Amino acid sequence: MATSTPEYRAPESETVVAEVRPGEYGTKVIAVEPGGAEFAPLNERHGKPVHLLWTWLSPNLEFATVFLGVLATGIIGLTFWQAFFAILLGTGLGSFTHGVLSGRGPRYGVPQMVLSRIAFGWFGNVLPAGLNAIIAGIGWFAVNSVSGALALNALTTLPKWLCLLVVVAFQVVIAFYGHNLVQTFERYAAPVLAVIFAIACIMTFTKADFGSTAHASGAGIGGFLVIVGATFGYAAGWNPYAADYTRYLPADSSPVKTGLSAGLGVFLSCFVLEVAGAASVSIAFGGNPTEDFTSYLGTFMGDLTLLAIALGAVAANAINIYSGALSFTALGFRIPLKTARAVTALVFGVLGLIVAFLGLNDISKYENFLLVISYWIGPWLGVYLVDWYLRRGHRVDGFLFDRKHTPYAGWVSMLVGMALSIWLFADQSLYTGLVPSTWPSFGDIAFFVGFLIAGALYAVIHSIERSKEPQEAVLVTPKA
Repeated sequence: MATSTPEYRAPESETVVAEVRPGEYGTKVIAVEPGGAEFAPLNERHGKPVHLLWTWLSPNLEFATVFLGVLATGIIGLTFWQAFFAILLGTGLGSFTHGVLSGRGPRYGVPQMVLSRIAFGWFGNVLPAGLNAIIAGIGWFAVNSVSGALALNALTTLPKWLCLLVVVAFQVVIAFYGHNLVQTFERYAAPVLAVIFAIACIMTFTKADFGSTAHASGAGIGGFLVIVGATFGYAAGWNPYAADYTRYLPADSSPVKTGLSAGLGVFLSCFVLEVAGAASVSIAFGGNPTEDFTSYLGTFMGDLTLLAIALGAVAANAINIYSGALSFTALGFRIPLKTARAVTALVFGVLGLIVAFLGLNDISKYENFLLVISYWIGPWLGVYLVDWYLRRGHRVDGFLFDRKHTPYAGWVSMLVGMALSIWLFADQSLYTGLVPSTWPSFGDIAFFVGFLIAGALYAVIHSIERSKEPQEAVLVTPKA
């Protein structure tokens, strides 16, 4: 009589030894951070959650943030108050998810793209980590570098290429030294940027006509959804970096305080500047957006704002290139260097400089491409958050460094979510999806659709394959 082979079931638990970041680093600022994407040693933890407020204020105090508001009222055609509520909703949602992800960093002590291994596995995580490394470390780095260089050129009349070299060199040096210098730079840049932009915003709000309909075009619900999606995507664009800047906090740091400080930093800077941009359209609109925004501020404040735009680009890119380099080291390659992350940051800086030089006179073609590719964040976030919920109550830190952890649910769900949401709902100048092409007033909801599709599909596939791996994985540090 034939007998059937019993279905394989993995053991309930396993123990995994952590890869610990080498060297001594501590609180030193002018010192190259050793290692790459390894576990941050407990004896090297430092800082307070409230410091994250400054970390996330600075990178958003730049003109790209203002321009989202200009887009809402000047180009999409919303009224000021329609734009106000769309910005509030989108920015609020993106800031909330950023806070949630940031709160997980102190406990696990690893970068965000290493935390992503829990859902995506060791090899499957190449998809989100690789996209984040290239898009952040090279793509957005190049775009923001050009923005900063053009502001510096307008302020000083130095040649554009020289302004670009100055801006890139400053950014790369900060990222090369690593976490502590990045955090310190953001902390000291924040008050300078905040004061300049606060004055510019006050002048904007006092001159603006909030009831103006000069540029309103009856965009309706479609236009409203475009701005909700754009502002959510802008704030949530920092989500793949979240734990990068909380992993050095003491392990017992409050997740609530950590998340609140990080999320509030993103929300305050994005919301205020985007609303100011929406209001500015009633004062000046039709020419160069940067010149329109500074035209009514007076020469002195206009020059200060140009300086802030250049400084804000550096603040954003110090984070872009640092986290891009971390994401590359999180791919899992064994890089035989004690300063793997620092060297990667330097290489990314050179590559980003080349891309920026090529697009110095017209960076829009790169930016349009990046805006389409950046839809990956929605599906990734859907998988990440659903996995977190499904694994609640279990020890999962061992999966961070388990090379045998190779589920397919994460990367398959993310790919399907990206493909369907972009094909059907993307609405960008480079590519317009099937739905907005047919019904232009529908708006852009690709980010949300990708999130929902990937999250739902992951829940289904994970329920099928979960019996093939341990339910718990306990992380232990190697004995000295």
